[in-house]
Amino acid sequence: MKRSIAVLAAGLAVGLAAPVPFALADTGSSGLGSGSASGSGTGSLSGSGGGNSNLPPYSQWISDVTTVANAAQAYLTTALPGATKPAIVLDIDNTSLETSYHAAPITPAIPPMLALAKWAKSQGAAIIFVTGRPSVMNLYTQLNLGAVGYPVDGLYGGGLTTGSSGAGALADYKTSTRAAIEAQGYTIVANIGNSASDLSGGHAQQTFKLPDYNGALN
Repeated sequence: MKRSIAVLAAGLAVGLAAPVPFALADTGSSGLGSGSASGSGTGSLSGSGGGNSNLPPYSQWISDVTTVANAAQAYLTTALPGATKPAIVLDIDNTSLETSYHAAPITPAIPPMLALAKWAKSQGAAIIFVTGRPSVMNLYTQLNLGAVGYPVDGLYGGGLTTGSSGAGALADYKTSTRAAIEAQGYTIVANIGNSASDLSGGHAQQTFKLPDYNGALN
């Protein structure tokens, strides 16, 4: 969820210099837009991972994420049909983007999660992102998401200190944001993140937790 402000600032500079490849969502009070399974694994770091030796090799992480993504798709296959205005809520850092393994001004998508989001969109679900990143980064964040292929039907960022105010404050912000999304008539059929603060507080029919390796991948 959290990432280096320096990397984000560099990304914002690059993003603002580049053309926006898609239409921006409407701006709301929480940011752009109006609006369980778990993976596991251990091992030593191989390749890029932000220098954290507690992280497993990239290939294992992707394998662990794929296990959860497959479980989510199996659930959504039966949950999406007949749902009223269905939506999928996704965290961003280390849930949708490879923030800890391949941080860059335009951070790559996590392949199994990108495939899941595209599939869910094709089945009629809105794809809505709720992140602890400050909402002042929403333009850059949405540019990054779109540039790597994510459909974006809504994007909510927090306050300047939301991501650093502790797990409780972050969980409260994400819970209230999901409630606001539901107030727009959406049915949140699945909420997916890699930290407990992404998933606690209800306002979703089902949650799916990606691996965080005991907090090493935050």
